[in-house]
Amino acid sequence: MGAEGLTDATRVALLSANYMARKLAPHYKILFTNQNGMCAHEFIIDIRPFGKSAGIEAIDIAKRLQDYGFHSPTMSWPVPNTLMIEPTESESKAELDRFCDAMISIRKEIQTVEEGKQSKGNNLLTNSPHTIEVLIKETWDKAYTREQAAFPAKYLKEQKFWPRVGRLDDAYGDKNLVCSCPPIEDYEDSGETK
Repeated sequence: MGAEGLTDATRVALLSANYMARKLAPHYKILFTNQNGMCAHEFIIDIRPFGKSAGIEAIDIAKRLQDYGFHSPTMSWPVPNTLMIEPTESESKAELDRFCDAMISIRKEIQTVEEGKQSKGNNLLTNSPHTIEVLIKETWDKAYTREQAAFPAKYLKEQKFWPRVGRLDDAYGDKNLVCSCPPIEDYEDSGETK
């Protein structure tokens, strides 16, 4: 890239992060901005207030983003129960806007829980991501429609990424590792020489 290319990429990353932070600030609290409300090449959204108001945690938003076709941003670092958003210089403005629109829509979904229109612990976010297997089951016992679950944005009807796996207990998986490797005996030297 050279000095000029690296400088240009840095400028674009800074501009992108600040553009997104400003667009999301009316909907989410943005942490660690300077006296002018500016951030560096990344910004942190504080999810902690939603735990009390709606029973929603960063993991719930991260999983719901999959329904919108996005991989989750960094979670809970450096502050627990936050999302760190770090747009790269290669993302187009259209993609930045699409992500911001998803986050704004998710904020509206959180508001439905805060207002009691959906219950804490059984709502669009806490049941996310919604796999195709869940959506095609004969019975549907959710307080929202299958369409709200699978197609929260219009563009998803034309181009949808389907999550392959639903909600997992991440903490359990981190503490109870399962090895699918061959048994150690398969690695032992048989003593034969070649």
